[in-house]
Amino acid sequence: MATIQGIEIDDTVDITDVVCPVTFVKTKVALEELDDGQILAVHLNDGEPVLNVPRSVKDEGHQILRLIDNEDGTYELIVKKVEE
Repeated sequence: MATIQGIEIDDTVDITDVVCPVTFVKTKVALEELDDGQILAVHLNDGEPVLNVPRSVKDEGHQILRLIDNEDGTYELIVKKVEE
């Protein structure tokens, strides 16, 4: 199991190769495969994805634990799945 900044990660999804709105669709599918309370790391690009995906995840009721700037034009969004 991977750890990012001391947070245990249950699953990771890389959405740097897709554009909105597919970025959120891939994130949502990955979250649906997790159990309540599990942690997902989303590897995403700067720009639209980093503006839209965290907001959409919050709108779905999940918890944003951290947004990490990798300083290479990408980010790691750390999300805790919250059962609806």
